[in-house]
Amino acid sequence: MRILIYSYNYHPEPIGIAPLMTELAEGLAKRGHQVRVVTAMPWYPESEIAPDYQGKLYLTEERNGVKIQRCFVWIRRKRNFSNRAFFEISFVVLSFFQALNGSRPDIIFLTIPGLPVCVPAAILGWLYRTPILLNLQDILPDAAIHVGLISSQKMISLFQWLEKFAYRTATKISVISDGFTKNLLEKKVPDNKIIEVPNWVDVNFIKPLSQENNYFRQENGLEGKFVVLYSGNIALTQPLEILIDAAVKLGHINDLAVVIVGKEEALEGLDKYCQRKKAHNVILRPFQPRHKLPEMLAAADVGMVMQKSNVISFNMPSKIQVLLASGRAIIASVPGEGTAARAIKNSGGGIVVPPEDSDALAQAIEKLYSNPDLVISLGKQGRKYAEEYYNFENTLDKYEDLLSLMTQL
Repeated sequence: MRILIYSYNYHPEPIGIAPLMTELAEGLAKRGHQVRVVTAMPWYPESEIAPDYQGKLYLTEERNGVKIQRCFVWIRRKRNFSNRAFFEISFVVLSFFQALNGSRPDIIFLTIPGLPVCVPAAILGWLYRTPILLNLQDILPDAAIHVGLISSQKMISLFQWLEKFAYRTATKISVISDGFTKNLLEKKVPDNKIIEVPNWVDVNFIKPLSQENNYFRQENGLEGKFVVLYSGNIALTQPLEILIDAAVKLGHINDLAVVIVGKEEALEGLDKYCQRKKAHNVILRPFQPRHKLPEMLAAADVGMVMQKSNVISFNMPSKIQVLLASGRAIIASVPGEGTAARAIKNSGGGIVVPPEDSDALAQAIEKLYSNPDLVISLGKQGRKYAEEYYNFENTLDKYEDLLSLMTQL
């Protein structure tokens, strides 16, 4: 098959959708399919185009059998409506011409977030008479409205129209959890259009490793310590201050360290919070190179998943699969009735505590600190679940079968 993957993010961006789309594209290419990716110049999470890609309008690369067609995007560190609008418009317009610069695809794989991109994808589908598989990694604008990112009624109406347009023009819609399915059915999306395919993890790349001679422990003075690790996005929906508050409450445990890894700009605010709270057992570190991720995860005894109480129920952080595969116990400070909590409970690989409750979080951390056998047991169960339910090769089989079926419709 000739497959066109349309995505805002791709390698070398280290977190978010980029690693997922990179693994999917390369996995399909390895199975003999002709894959090209239309994407932006690398910009996430720094909110600026990577140095090697600056000053270019278009760029075409090849990596591991995948043709990568990039375009310039307007990106600024300051978050406001005009900057976001220019970002969306620049990608929608410029990416469309990159998508035309290639052979006719048999199928278009469009991933969202990024609602406006459904317009050029729909035009391409019409021009090429090609089916579109819409891959939902988030449901917009619901999530943005819920946390207050969009408040203007005109903008809400516009994005709701785009959402309906995306669902209507897609041939099939793949969703990553049952919470997504419920949301779409409530919006009258036909049941036969929806297919549940959970996000995956490469269990051969992310796997349990020994803590002996671990570079991350050695570099950060963590030898002999019980390490609680949060690594990932630090934004409106991740209340890392609660984790810092919990660390302060556990200051009496001398060999416990809480490590937060994230975007340097976001860490600056957390550093000030740590100083104000006198959180001497918290270590802040920038993102590590992607190839070092398995060893960094192995440095932890416990991996953290953090959500605010107002996070919409269907939200499913991709870090859950990664933490499960790493064989580390998980503490999830998330809404108890949400998709994330359900995933953790079903896996048997962690414990769930109420969100934005530093007392409950501190108690959960101390419970695991005092029960090393439980930590090991949760880690093993989580790894087993990841191998069975989130194995990349199994997910790749599902997508390959789905894409093949769609080309025959």
